[in-house]
Amino acid sequence: MTTVSKYHVTATDIANELVLVEAAKKNSKQFDVLYDKYYEQIFRFIYQRLDDKELAFDASQQVFLKAMINLHKYENRGLPFASWLYRIASSEVNNLFREQKAQRTVNIDSVHIYTIIEEIQETKIDRYHDKIVSIISEQLEEDELQLIEMRFFEKRSFKEIAEILDITENNAKVKTYRILERLKKSIK
Repeated sequence: MTTVSKYHVTATDIANELVLVEAAKKNSKQFDVLYDKYYEQIFRFIYQRLDDKELAFDASQQVFLKAMINLHKYENRGLPFASWLYRIASSEVNNLFREQKAQRTVNIDSVHIYTIIEEIQETKIDRYHDKIVSIISEQLEEDELQLIEMRFFEKRSFKEIAEILDITENNAKVKTYRILERLKKSIK
């Protein structure tokens, strides 16, 4: 089996990752393999939220440093190893927002907005596009924005979102659908 997409992996992929993780736990020099495999996607995840290349480079390095130091704490939960890295990255980005007053960036692609509009079952797509962009970028709280980004912009499963945000899968679903309900009410 092969990887289905950039964010969805098979059980075989997860098993192969676990071999790499276990090797890195035994010999820290083996962590380079994990670093090389995941650095680009973690950097993109951070950069997409900060839109500051130097800050994103620094934050990415911190993510991998923390991951290497805490690798012994990693437990396989049947999700990609990347989910654990994304959780560390999300925490690192949130720290930057708090400590350095870094500016939050939202990269919104029209295709993603149309997906949200379809999800809330609106037929007047063009009419609501700009209004939804405005609501997403100006009115959503950080945790709400993360849910929308991961679900609709990054096409992550609720299971992976839950792992990254350290919440239950059901909680991720409920929160996402509550946000969608608010969006639906706001555009009417």
